[in-house]
Amino acid sequence: MHSNRTIRIPWLHAYLLLVMTALLCTPSAWAHPRGVNWFDDAAAVNTSGAASIRISLSEQRAYFYKGGRLIGVSKVSSGKRGYSTRPGHFRILSKHPNHRSTIYGSYVDRRTGRVVKADVNTRKDRRPPGTYYRGAKMNNYLRFNGGIGMHASGHVPNYPASHGCVRMPPHMAQKFFQYSRVGTPVRVTH
Repeated sequence: MHSNRTIRIPWLHAYLLLVMTALLCTPSAWAHPRGVNWFDDAAAVNTSGAASIRISLSEQRAYFYKGGRLIGVSKVSSGKRGYSTRPGHFRILSKHPNHRSTIYGSYVDRRTGRVVKADVNTRKDRRPPGTYYRGAKMNNYLRFNGGIGMHASGHVPNYPASHGCVRMPPHMAQKFFQYSRVGTPVRVTH
């Protein structure tokens, strides 16, 4: 004879099983208890080993590691269509705390200081008479691939929107800038 007993899982156990499964299946930034846009300064100072950065284009996240340990996660906005951020293995080539773009910015009236034309591309847009070019701010700029780098921005949507650079929230760009050095490996993946 066999029994018609059914195994009943209490609702709390079922809920916990569901939550654990969801955490295991989510991207690493979300699975971390802190989520995104966090940085552990104490771990950055006290952990031995070299720093490294991984940028995930599919997740639109940057990960900062020290000695192989995850130290911080930032949301990013990489290059949009036509200006894609190229995947590959790179190193930080230079650091500039107050960098300005040499290509993208605004034309400003010399007398009044008012912006005459915003969102210009110096390769395509002619400078109107009586104006000068003012490059877009790219503070805490970490150049890693030609003219492409990571930098602070006030506009960091959860999708690719830049001209190839990797935009970061200002507080996160400052942390990545502070704890990395020229030569720090940067791996950009899909």
